[in-house]
Amino acid sequence: MNILIIGSGAREHAIAIALHRSPQQPHLYCCGTSTNPGIKQMAHDYWTGDITDVTTITKLAKEWQISLAIIGPEAPLEKGLADALWQSAIPTIGPKKSLARIETSKSFARELMQKNKIPGLPRYHVFDSMNGVENFLQSLGEGNYVVKANGLMGGKGVRVAGDHLHSIADAISFCKEIFAAKQTVVIEEKFIGQEFSFMCFCDGEHIVPMPLVQDHKRAFVDDKGPNTGGMGSYSDANHSLPFLTPKDWEDAWQMNQAVYHALQAECGEKYIGVLYGSFIATRDGVSVIEFNARFGDPEALNVLTILESDFVAICQAMVTGSLIKEQVKFASDATVCKYAVPQGYPDAPVKSVQIEICAVKNKSCLYLSAVDTMDGKIYLTGSRTAAYVGVANSLPAAEEIAEKEIRGVSGPLFHREDIGTERLIQHRVDEMRRLRGND
Repeated sequence: MNILIIGSGAREHAIAIALHRSPQQPHLYCCGTSTNPGIKQMAHDYWTGDITDVTTITKLAKEWQISLAIIGPEAPLEKGLADALWQSAIPTIGPKKSLARIETSKSFARELMQKNKIPGLPRYHVFDSMNGVENFLQSLGEGNYVVKANGLMGGKGVRVAGDHLHSIADAISFCKEIFAAKQTVVIEEKFIGQEFSFMCFCDGEHIVPMPLVQDHKRAFVDDKGPNTGGMGSYSDANHSLPFLTPKDWEDAWQMNQAVYHALQAECGEKYIGVLYGSFIATRDGVSVIEFNARFGDPEALNVLTILESDFVAICQAMVTGSLIKEQVKFASDATVCKYAVPQGYPDAPVKSVQIEICAVKNKSCLYLSAVDTMDGKIYLTGSRTAAYVGVANSLPAAEEIAEKEIRGVSGPLFHREDIGTERLIQHRVDEMRRLRGND
């Protein structure tokens, strides 16, 4: 069986390793933006170029006689790559363009929730000009708003009051930047609480949950510094998170299911792929930050590392509408993922400098990301470089492994030493207790 992976980051490296573990021993192929050596060593063929070039990738998939494709990032989904592959009779993990709007259009996602009376919705308004922007910001109140570009902006389209926007004037200035980029603006009420990611496998009929994960967006220790694509993440052995109640899990699960069914009804298409709700536990319960139409990165690394089931069989069930919960089994282990990133990341990252990974002892849980290879050497390309996932029966033990191994990736890099530590996790538990008045 020939399987094509679109994308060449750590998420796609994790996907490749999970497929490679399958007893079905599929032949792997990759279309990536650069040459990820971790993927390349498992691949029968590897093409580098523009992964939003739908025509070229569809042509390659036919030439390679691909029997299943998996789309990693969101940009090819927005361009309709899944539609083109299905039209060429190539079953694909990753929703079609109309369904992918749950991620690629924030206004579409909010309006879908509103129309279907799905809970967890903030106060929000969509703007196509500056008319009314200041009035709505004033109505939410100073420090109580989030400004979002309606479409994809490479992780740079969201700014939060207090963290990035220090006044209504800052918010207005950012709105103007978004309009200048030919996008519309969504302004929302700001939630206070703890964020978490809840990913699910979807086959167009059924939806099956994965373990919950908490990502860390800020660049530096103690949640300081600018937002990033994600500096690391953790999941607990019970597949929930230490600051959540069973009701929080259930409420998020109900919202994921409601959005999944509403989305398919709205678009008249089957949603085949991963639906990923980004939630926040607040004083008043669980609310929705956004939805994504693919595996999270780094969250995919946590869950795929402990996936015990045959991932190829899960993918086959997803494209045939025959997925059942019993088919999806994860180990009852805790995971801690830490990313090594270039000095200067995210604003002015070092590029084109060689790194070494030979000091990493157990490379089976090392996932390479924004790297390229030349003459057998690995070079930085400017974004997140490599991630390591520690796996153990407890979070402290998993964190210790991740910290030790990520230090084995050498070069002009840094990572967050505090991700997964008892101190940081306890701080989040205490914050949640305070918010809920349990102290």
